[in-house]
Amino acid sequence: MKRILFFIDGFNVYHALDDDPKYNKYKWLDYFNLAKRFVSKQDQIVGIFYFTAYAHWNPKKMARHQLFVKALMATGVKVVFGKFKNRDHECRLCRGKYSTFEEKQTDVNIAIRLFQSAIGNDFDTAIIISGDSDLIPAIEAVKATFPAKQIGLVVPIGRRAKELMSVCDFRMKMKEIHLRTSQFPDTIVLDPIKNIVLQRPPSWK
Repeated sequence: MKRILFFIDGFNVYHALDDDPKYNKYKWLDYFNLAKRFVSKQDQIVGIFYFTAYAHWNPKKMARHQLFVKALMATGVKVVFGKFKNRDHECRLCRGKYSTFEEKQTDVNIAIRLFQSAIGNDFDTAIIISGDSDLIPAIEAVKATFPAKQIGLVVPIGRRAKELMSVCDFRMKMKEIHLRTSQFPDTIVLDPIKNIVLQRPPSWK
């Protein structure tokens, strides 16, 4: 029996679903059930880390995200937060100034937690769900330091991630059937006595 630990790049998966209209309806994603689609019955999922950040400048989007995080935490998923930073840019054409928000710390947080978990012997196999090539140095470092441990990759739907695939011990691709069979119910009852429930956001249907 292998101990499997998952590391999920939340925004990488979210944008894979958001970029293609036919996948928008799968955002209410139960990551614990999704993880089970990528392991054998003989393996043990010992933990799932979900890395994300709140878009604090957009109250509606943040409210949906907070709702989703509550649903994940109710299944035992551990959430690790990064943050967005405001960045000033200059238009190459008109030289005008504009500001955007850029998500920070996710790749660093994944790298740190991956290395800490390897040091603590928390897993036999780590599976990363992402298509971000910025994770390559962290994966290479862990593999060099802990050669007995395996690192696998699940590539989000619609992504390629050839560079990332090349440094992992094995790779799998997320398919629509994985998403369709790993959705939370529309209504999640957290506390029936206090009537605490979570509802799938209408825009995610």
